[in-house]
Parts: sequence; structure tokens; C-alpha cells
Amino acid sequence: MEIQEKIEALRKEIEYHIERYYNQDDPEITDYEYDQKMNELKRLEKEHPEYVTSDSPTQKVGGSAKREAGVLVEHNVPMLSLQDVFDRGEVENFVAEMKKQLDDPEFVVEYKIDGLSLSLRYEYGELKLAETRGDGIQYGEDVTANAKVIRDVKKKLKDKPEYLEIRGEVYMTEADFEKVNEKQELLGKKLFANPRNCAAGTLRQLDTAVTKERGLSMFIFNIQDARGISFETHTEGYEYLKKQGIRVIEEYTVCKTADEVWAAIEKIGENRGKLPYDIDGAVVKINRFSDREKLGATSKVPRWAVAYKYPPEEKETKLLDIELSVGRTGRITPTAVFEPVRLCGTSVSRATLHNQDFIDELDIGIGDTIVVYKSGEIIPKVRRVIHEKRPAGGQKIRDTECLSGLWCKDGTRKGYRRYQVYLTKLSGTVRTPYDQFCRQGCYGHQRIWCHLHYGAGTSWISQRHCRYL
Repeated sequence: MEIQEKIEALRKEIEYHIERYYNQDDPEITDYEYDQKMNELKRLEKEHPEYVTSDSPTQKVGGSAKREAGVLVEHNVPMLSLQDVFDRGEVENFVAEMKKQLDDPEFVVEYKIDGLSLSLRYEYGELKLAETRGDGIQYGEDVTANAKVIRDVKKKLKDKPEYLEIRGEVYMTEADFEKVNEKQELLGKKLFANPRNCAAGTLRQLDTAVTKERGLSMFIFNIQDARGISFETHTEGYEYLKKQGIRVIEEYTVCKTADEVWAAIEKIGENRGKLPYDIDGAVVKINRFSDREKLGATSKVPRWAVAYKYPPEEKETKLLDIELSVGRTGRITPTAVFEPVRLCGTSVSRATLHNQDFIDELDIGIGDTIVVYKSGEIIPKVRRVIHEKRPAGGQKIRDTECLSGLWCKDGTRKGYRRYQVYLTKLSGTVRTPYDQFCRQGCYGHQRIWCHLHYGAGTSWISQRHCRYL
């Protein structure tokens, strides 16, 4: 067979398998076998670029399957949120209340995965619908096409119960998250802030091939409804799901007393920094389904479960620099640049310092040892300065009335011109008006790269905040 004929035959074979996988949900070969065929095609096209065409599978992002955006479906079971608790006293109160209302209740303590909720509906063992939480009460978004390419979502169960609805959390591991951002950076696209945001955007992708490529994962944490099969307890349901090949929350503990519940919460807290994915708390839930039915729910939360939220994770690090940025209104915002540390599963090296008043309150200086944390497990912030670890001769950050002279390329004349930027204070505005600067004939430039005079790093300063010297 000639090379061109071999390439054409391989393309047709791959397109066939793409159709079977994405559009018919009935693949005939494994992912590994598909990848081998695709790699062979890539090799042949690389060796013979004259035969590369725009419609080749190698030139496409992936399959042709597309989901429709914004298609809403009605919830069979409301996808409620959980009541948050923040200390041992609140946990003990919950346990005490459950013991008051129920006869010898059992509690299950498990990870609260930091992702987004997804409900899966099976009819006679086949996945029929996947829906997001939506408003939690009436409607969610149909994301079935994307759910079917998530590696942990089973499209067919071993058993075939009449109806089974399960709820879980879609998330992204740190390793997969880093791969996605590496690709985003290579393509010159905006980076995702954290794994949860990346997972959310990926689940709502219109192209299922993108969803598959990014490698989402999923844990199941609850059986919502079942017909043709019954379970007495939450843990019994977990054991059934595991036999079906469904991933459930990996670590869970059955408890009887408040002390046992708190010990399980503490154990999860000790392990959360070692996990390959992010968690944002621990869930305490009643084990027996009959007890759950008795307790019921409010309009917002079930009465049979709470979510314990751990205090923000804190780390010590060294302040390397402070950078300033100027907004369109002239407002100056300082940003702390420090040695990278891992917080809540991600590496951070920058945090806002808000304004000069905040800097003065912290009494912060370059070279200081600082304590950083994540607000709401997302936004890095500076907690405090450890002054007893301050190095000798550390550089204090003071307010300023004037920045040193700076140079910028003249937009209308050859050569460079010197300009000066005036500031009232870091929390204030630039004095020089825009039209005064424009009369100097330096048009067309939007920004100037300048060095701030007290060693606060570099920043882009809009030219309307400058004047010619």
C-alpha cells in the first residue's frame, strides 16, 4: 500500500472510532488502542507533510460531539448545599441534636471534595442524564455529553436496577491542573486560577473533546434515589457502588460519639495537605437513610448533615519585593512578592497589600518573614509579619510623594524622552492630568515600563499619569 493510501485508510479508521466514542457512546477499542492509531497517523504525516490536510483528525481538537449550552433539566431530587460549621463546639451541638431526635444514630465522616456537584441518572444500568446543581432546587444544566468522557463516570453498570440517581463531585487533580495551565501558557491563553475553576470551565465546555483531554475526575458521595434496589445505610450504598466500579469518597469513618466524630475530622485535616486533589472541609452525615427521611430538610440544606470548614492554611515565607500597579483611575495597588509556598494544594508567590495604610499596619519590609494564607481557600493574603525574624538592615516600605525620573520611547519623535510620575500616596492618585502630558507630543503609547524608586520592583504605568521633564 502506498503511503498516501495508508494515511487515508488510517484517517477513516480514526474518524470511525471518534464517531463511536463521542457521538454513539459505544467505543469498540480502548483509549490506549485509539492513542496508538493517532500517534501512527501523526508520525506518517510528519514524515510526509505533503499529504497533510485540514480535515485530518490530527488537525482537529477532537471529536465532533458538541453539547448544547444552557439546556436545563428538572431535578428529580433537589441538589441542596450543606450547613457549614467552624469549630468543635458546633460539631458537638450537631451530634447532640441528632442524638436527641434519633434512636442511636450513626455518623459518617468523609472528605468534602473541592469541586462542583454533578448528578448522574441511570435507567436499567445505562447512564441517561448528567446534570449540574444549577439553582439546587428546580433546574440544573444538562452536561451529559461531557460527563460521558470523564474517566470516573461509568456509562454502564454491572447491575441493571430500574432507576439509580447518584450525586458526586467533579474535580481536577493537581497534576492534571498543571498540565492544562502549561498548555494554556504555550498557547498564550489565560491561565486558570485554581483546579476548581478549571474543572468548572471544563465541565461546561461545548466541545467534549476538550473535556476529555483535560482529564476531569469524579467522586460519588451520595445515593439520591433508587428504584428496584434498596439500601439501609449510606455505607451500604457505597459498597454497592464500589462493586459497580464507581469511585466513591476514598476515606470515610463510621462514628457513634461526638469524640469519635471530632477525631475523624482531625485526621482528615492532618491529611488534606498530602492529597493529590483539593478538599475544602469534612462532611458529617447521618448513616441510616430512614433517619435522614425522618429529619428531612429546610428549603436550603438537609438537616441530617453538616460541613466542617477547616481554619485557613497558613505558611511562613520570605518577602522578596513589593510591586506597584496603577489602575485606570490612578489608584495605586501594592502587591507582595514572596518565595513560593503551597497553600491548599496550589503554589502561590503573590498577594495583595491593599494600600499604604495596610502596609503601615503590618509594619512590613523587604526581607521580612511573613505569614500568608488563603482566604476562602482561593485568594492568597498576608496575615502578619514575624518581626522577631526581621533581618538586620531590612528595607522598610514608606509612602512616597514622587517617583524618580523614568524614560520612555517617544511615540512621534525618534529617541527617548524623560518623564516623571507624581503620586500623592500609594492609596491615592496621580497628580498630573492627562491633557497636560499629551501636549508634550508623545502620543500613541498606552503604557511605560518604569522602576519604582524605593526598590518596589517594576510596573506598567499609564502615560496619562506622566509628564515630560
